[in-house]
Amino acid sequence: MTLLHSLLTRKLQCDYGKMMQTPPRHRLAIYDMDKTITHKATFGPFISHVLKRYRPGRAVMLPAMAAVTAGYGLNLIDRTRLKEINLGLLLGNPIDRAEAAQIAESFAMETRRTNFLSEALRRIAADRAAGYRIVLATASYRFYVEAIAQLLAIEDVIATRCLAAGEEAFLPQIAGQNCYGEAKLMMVKEWLRSAGLKREDCHIRFYSDHVSDAPCLAFADEAFATNPHAPLRELSGKRGWPVLDWPE
Repeated sequence: MTLLHSLLTRKLQCDYGKMMQTPPRHRLAIYDMDKTITHKATFGPFISHVLKRYRPGRAVMLPAMAAVTAGYGLNLIDRTRLKEINLGLLLGNPIDRAEAAQIAESFAMETRRTNFLSEALRRIAADRAAGYRIVLATASYRFYVEAIAQLLAIEDVIATRCLAAGEEAFLPQIAGQNCYGEAKLMMVKEWLRSAGLKREDCHIRFYSDHVSDAPCLAFADEAFATNPHAPLRELSGKRGWPVLDWPE
């Protein structure tokens, strides 16, 4: 009986060990966008694109936009108001959905032509080939992020939304929260719930260049600092997060 009990105990331990090693059912690779997938942040190029191709008359708003940006630098307004005011100065209030979609499509094409990091694209392709579901999580505006994501064959987008103004227009004001810092992590968790995914059933990789994404990087099973600025590079050294220096 002692030998039988020993054998049964070993089998149960072995079965338990195999169960504990069962891989998660869902693999997710979540990427920040600005300076993670792209060489530089996208809103500046978006402003230039709009002024050159669609709204040259709005160039008169550039001094006002510069003043607003200076106000943000002096902590007179927060990041959310900075984005809302500058988008309104650029595209008006309200913003026509059809025109915004046209602008977003052409801007996405320009972004692909001039602003994608080749190593980022290769990493996305490698994650996809390894069975990861690719997700884009960015503070940039969803109305143009979706057009960029489509060119990358990414269906899942978590981004900053604008308030609706009926079926044909939206407002420059942000709906909910700016997808940045802790708010981005909250929005990632909300997306998981809406997608019917339990955290314990997922293996998550997260890629970012900026320390503001530290909450999401800490939340992930694998955190990657991609071309990180100095604060994230320092934090990555402390946390043991791999640093991926992709050529510009």
